[in-house]
Amino acid sequence: MTQRLYYNDSFLYDFSASVLDAQELKRDGNESVWALKLDRTAFYPTSGGQPFDTGRFATKSKSGVPLEVAVQEVFEDEHGDVWHRVSKVVPPGVEVRGVIDAERRRDHMQQHTGQHLLSAAFIQLLNAKTVSFHLGEQVSTIDLDIQSISHDDLLRAERLCNEVIAEDRPIAIRYANREQAQQMGVRKLPEREGEIRLIEIENFDLNACGGTHARSTGQIGGLLLRRTEKVKQGVRVEFVCGLRAVLTARRDFQLLADASGLYPCAPADVPDNISKQREDARAAQKREARLLEELAELKAAQLLRDAGEAERPKFIVQVFEDRDAVFIKLLAQKVTRSSSGVVALLASSQPPAALVFARSSDGNADMGSLLRDLVSAAGGRGGGGKDFAQGGVPDAKQLEPLLEQARSRLRDSA
Repeated sequence: MTQRLYYNDSFLYDFSASVLDAQELKRDGNESVWALKLDRTAFYPTSGGQPFDTGRFATKSKSGVPLEVAVQEVFEDEHGDVWHRVSKVVPPGVEVRGVIDAERRRDHMQQHTGQHLLSAAFIQLLNAKTVSFHLGEQVSTIDLDIQSISHDDLLRAERLCNEVIAEDRPIAIRYANREQAQQMGVRKLPEREGEIRLIEIENFDLNACGGTHARSTGQIGGLLLRRTEKVKQGVRVEFVCGLRAVLTARRDFQLLADASGLYPCAPADVPDNISKQREDARAAQKREARLLEELAELKAAQLLRDAGEAERPKFIVQVFEDRDAVFIKLLAQKVTRSSSGVVALLASSQPPAALVFARSSDGNADMGSLLRDLVSAAGGRGGGGKDFAQGGVPDAKQLEPLLEQARSRLRDSA
């Protein structure tokens, strides 16, 4: 099997190797995707929640021309062999020079080592075990086997991690068989026999892992907890380490600075300004609701006066172009509750086109059934009870004909 050079040196970014096998993964016309297996590699394959390394292979063609091939992905097959996905084939037997994307590797080392530190901290402080880990492009997460975590506990865990980072404790790679590892008190062991690779943070954590890690905790550079959420397994904790933490903090501060510029105010005053703005908005909504109520009462009185007393039931039929569905619903309630023997057939042409059918409590027409029949035939939907119903139709041009149909049906059934 391929010798995994990163097992003993996570900082090895440049190495030489021989191609053992080349397999065509996919062909699209003249374009092919290949997978190369080497006798040795420093490229890390996706495993254990940590993504693969990227980089390139440098070699020479048969004619001696220098050739560079981008390593797009690294993965393990079902037999545990490591394969490198490339867009150009390199035949077996050819010597290549592998060059790792150092920036990506360093970032992954910081996040993964930070995860070891954070998982150990949660065990020490809360006896909360990590059940899964994901290293994403922007943030990383661990899922903890615990029902809830307080804000104070998060701060304690974050502080403990950063204290250990500041102490710059050594991180060592060790090997042991399963029995030896159990005697050492390894935090979590894989379900397999044979030699097991262990990562030890001095006097803090000992864990089985095949990933790439820093040489000391100081190289993690700092750890920042972001947020938590409830998940099926327990609680998910989002975090960033090292340069990611710096970039994230800078981005967060820029967002805060942009927000403070909208008021304007100092960044520290943004929460108070948002709170005041929300209170003002709620007060304005209450004032608007009172005004709308008063307007509906006045409009209802006007409509009832204009309708006169000759007709029973008294029909109030109107399409409003400058009022929305909320207003016509309120108006229908005012009209039918302030007088007996009233039927209100109202509509709003503001998108989406809406209708409201209502009657006074002394009436006997089924407004819900009537509205459903009419709007369904017009391609809309709606419903309600016998005394009040509402719905909508696709086109405002349908409103007046529908109101007239409703009036006609109610007159015929009276």
